[in-house]
Amino acid sequence: MKLRQTRAIERTGARAVLRNLSPLNFAEGGNPEADYPGYVRAASVVRRWGARLVVVQDDVNVLALGDDTGAFRPQLLPWGEGRRRRFDDDLGNKATKLDLEAGLVLPDGRFVALGSGSSSRRERIVVAWPDGRVALREAGELYARLRATTEFAGAELNLEGAVAVGERLRLFQRGNGAPTDDNPTISATADFALADWVRWLDGQGVLPPPLAVVQYDLGTLAGVPLGFTDAAALPLKEVVFLAVAEDSANAVQDGAVLGCRVGLIQDETAWIWDIENEQGEPLRLKLEGIEPLDEVDGRPLRFAVVADMDRPDQPALIGTLELHLDALYSALGAGARP
Repeated sequence: MKLRQTRAIERTGARAVLRNLSPLNFAEGGNPEADYPGYVRAASVVRRWGARLVVVQDDVNVLALGDDTGAFRPQLLPWGEGRRRRFDDDLGNKATKLDLEAGLVLPDGRFVALGSGSSSRRERIVVAWPDGRVALREAGELYARLRATTEFAGAELNLEGAVAVGERLRLFQRGNGAPTDDNPTISATADFALADWVRWLDGQGVLPPPLAVVQYDLGTLAGVPLGFTDAAALPLKEVVFLAVAEDSANAVQDGAVLGCRVGLIQDETAWIWDIENEQGEPLRLKLEGIEPLDEVDGRPLRFAVVADMDRPDQPALIGTLELHLDALYSALGAGARP
């Protein structure tokens, strides 16, 4: 396994602006019998799935599927413990949630959402088909491998992103755990052979080993380290990512959000820069999902992003993140422009 370390380069002249924030409500409200409210609670992933967007919640076993009008409708996932789909402190069952924090669309069109692995109960994978079928896979073998790869997991495993980059699956570890004497907190990526990983997921092969691990120093905000919260692949195998500084005691507990930044990875180099709201102020939301919306000159200009409010009584937010093309091109270098 190849291991390397890199420090994200701060792009002080680059701009990213978050616009058009709106609550993520279900068009037809909630359903008490199916145990979900009328809104998305804790958005953790957003992906383009065919012609629509899909949003994952980390504490409700329901996917949110967008349509052409911008409305979202539920796709139910299997019941959890106690025949519940909602999980939170008030219900006393937060520890048993799936904690789906990473997701990607496979080359064959299936959507896959992965648990964070931040506890032994969060080691499952949801597989969804375009025709509405869903399945829940136990994936303890994968999480044991990741946890044993301390170069990737550090003190506490906490998966927060998954992307397909060419023929590789890249998983993102958020370095917000509690350090130990033996292991620090680490923000990192681990690459697997995508085809081999999918065969393992389908029960047709052995779990492949990680091909490469990259450890990232993403900087700090107010003394709190930034850690990955999601990523998305771009057309030329670059990856755009989100990073949040959250003042939490460990990988399970929520904390004060001190800021959110966006970055770009190409080959062995990473850049990072601030996100502003429409008033030009530094963003203090916990953005946990990012996905390209459209392209200009062959590269994305706007991205769908979702924010987790860490409040079960409040809907998550969806908005548009504008990355000025000059920021992308100057980061990549003039020779990379298509």
